[in-house]
Amino acid sequence: MLLSNLVINKDEPIYIQIKRYISNMILKGLIPNNSKLPSTRELSQVLNVSRNSVTLAYEELKADGLIYSVSGKGTFTKSNSSLNQSNWCINWEDKQNSYSKVANDMDIIKNEIPWENNLISFKSISPNGDMFDIDELKKSFLNRLSLEGHKLLNYGYAKGYKPLIEYLLEYMSKKGVDTYNKDILITNGFTEGLDIILSSFTSSGDYIICENPTHNTSIKIMKALGLKLIGIDINENGLDFDLLEVKLEKYKDKIKFAYITPSYHNPTGTVMSPENRYKFYNLMKNNNIPIIEDGFNEELLYSSSHIFPICSLDNLSNGIIYIGSFSKILFPGMRIGWILADKNAISKLESVKRCRNIHVSFLDQGILYDYLQNGAFEKYIKKVRKFYGDKFNFAYKCVEKYIPNEYIFGDGGLHLFLKLKNIDTRELLNKCYEKGVIFMPGDIFYINNEVNNTLRLGFSRLSFEEIEKGIKIIGETIKELPIKD
Repeated sequence: MLLSNLVINKDEPIYIQIKRYISNMILKGLIPNNSKLPSTRELSQVLNVSRNSVTLAYEELKADGLIYSVSGKGTFTKSNSSLNQSNWCINWEDKQNSYSKVANDMDIIKNEIPWENNLISFKSISPNGDMFDIDELKKSFLNRLSLEGHKLLNYGYAKGYKPLIEYLLEYMSKKGVDTYNKDILITNGFTEGLDIILSSFTSSGDYIICENPTHNTSIKIMKALGLKLIGIDINENGLDFDLLEVKLEKYKDKIKFAYITPSYHNPTGTVMSPENRYKFYNLMKNNNIPIIEDGFNEELLYSSSHIFPICSLDNLSNGIIYIGSFSKILFPGMRIGWILADKNAISKLESVKRCRNIHVSFLDQGILYDYLQNGAFEKYIKKVRKFYGDKFNFAYKCVEKYIPNEYIFGDGGLHLFLKLKNIDTRELLNKCYEKGVIFMPGDIFYINNEVNNTLRLGFSRLSFEEIEKGIKIIGETIKELPIKD
């Protein structure tokens, strides 16, 4: 307490010394306006002086307009200090570094048309919260807290909650991944996972090979870190392997990592075939380029049998870092993801994680583990596969019916990606916005914003009626626009 620093001398009345000390602190701005002061009894005990001396000092301060009392609540400061009102203005625009500039320039929340209640919005690809099994989650919360109590509320370990790590290792084993000599780091979702990997193993100026288009957040992170992106086109036949081999020949000695999303790719929604997974893996292996595999939405298998992740091909090797997350289908607000990689790599990433934010919430990890292991997750997945599968098929048919297009991308997931015929989708977006419909323009998914005739339609949170109405409006608006040469 600041007032405990007051040293009482014997040369002048005590109440005057107390008054002067408090007055100086208020006028200098060291005690903020409306701060509560100790009671007269409390301050007299701290200073070891008569309570009457404190009372007299407070009365003098009230007379000077520096403090005031509220019945039943206490005594408070009333500061008019010029220090508190001084004009000190930092130009934060000039202070920001290159990382901040890229993050702000590519922030789609700030720079794209925002969601509003009256809009049919195809922007989001987050799960529909009405499908969450809240009752089961409540049970998991109470069960885990009763079993572990205060342990989940204290500091945990940077690697993560051990039962959850063990569950995820077994979960990955069921996907065909050999987890021998592998380990897991729990992260705050996919975004932190990718950021930690790239921050730990790349330097500004390094080359990354990736699909083009690809996940906007991934582009943002890579560019913010000063990485140079080598884009490999995705067309109606999938990844352009001819272009990939040309780029490998040109840059192979410079490429630090390959980043790829083989299942329900964002934004195209395509699923890479088993043959192409083998082909991609062997190309990277032969060129000694480690792979970062984004396990985006692998659980949403609508109409096909399980397709193995690329990391399942890396058994007995250590060339793939896999990033997993349930965020697009289950409780994204928990922000829990994981990195599966060679134990040595995980050890290094663990230290970086500890340096940044110590660990992911152990309470959240404990609740999620309980929910996953009690069988509720399997029931939930069966339910949402049908729910989103029906929406996907309906949205696809609506696009075929209403929107003139060059090509429809999408094998499943929570969205469709369209390539239009000589239509500027930015211009289309502005016209649709006037009619109450918005979508995600495709240029944000290209590494240099170079393609302006594509768009992504997210339908996960829309009703069937909204899907058809919105797609119909987009189609009608396209027909009103001039065709670009």
